[in-house]
Amino acid sequence: MSWPNLSDLLRPQDHQAPVGLVGAPLAAGSVTPGRCDLAPQKLRDTLRRIGRYDVETGKEIASAIADHGDVPISGLSIEEATQPIRDAASASVARHGLTLLVGGNNAVTRPGAHALGLPLDKVGLITLDAHFDMRDTSQGLGNGNPVRALREDGLPGRNVAQIGLASFANSADMHRDALDGGHLVVTIEEVRRGGIERAIRSALDHVSHCDAIVVDCDIDVIDRGQLPGAPGARPGGMAAHDFFAAMRQLAASPKVRLIDLTEWDPPLDSTDLSALVAARWVAECLAGYELR
Repeated sequence: MSWPNLSDLLRPQDHQAPVGLVGAPLAAGSVTPGRCDLAPQKLRDTLRRIGRYDVETGKEIASAIADHGDVPISGLSIEEATQPIRDAASASVARHGLTLLVGGNNAVTRPGAHALGLPLDKVGLITLDAHFDMRDTSQGLGNGNPVRALREDGLPGRNVAQIGLASFANSADMHRDALDGGHLVVTIEEVRRGGIERAIRSALDHVSHCDAIVVDCDIDVIDRGQLPGAPGARPGGMAAHDFFAAMRQLAASPKVRLIDLTEWDPPLDSTDLSALVAARWVAECLAGYELR
């Protein structure tokens, strides 16, 4: 008997699929050097291990994914890689209802937001991240400052909602800047107390005035015991099942045009746990998309 799996859904990049996949294997500028550039291909290789049938809903995922391949950015700095990533993501956004942008480090979020082709005051950004990503940009772009960089590009703070912020992983200055700028800030403890569904609903409400939304999934938001392959992950992070539920809820929103996955460093995990979590992210995004 056949076992339908996610790899069955991959199609060539010119396919008129509802969902597009773009690999952005960016490693330059990471606070902690690593090999997150290996993540896009590792994700593709793992899709065959994730089935398409959801026992909770009794439905089988059917949405095809047009694979646009990896952006050729090997050896480039963040500044050099930004335009190629933006161009590739923009081409996918123009053709598909939802684009999955697979990093690479968190610096891919900035070109992903610009890829929507809208003025930034019309773009909403929702982050699932243990960190504010509001480090100073005076020393250049890095994986620790994409939100700051987008704010400096013109993204209004009122267009930013951040979920999963962790204690002892951020600075008081960044927290103050986020609040003063108008960000919605939902800490990981607030997620635990109020539930993930409430947190995501609050985030969507916060950016409801925007025409389109980018979702940044820095995978280090997940508890390190459930995702050891993220250098920034720490004990006490988001439960994997809450992360999956958040993805489904967010992908169901018609305004969400691009979702990225960043900061997964495959060699850090000698098991297959992190790869399976990342591949399940694809399934939840597709399941959410099919609820539209």
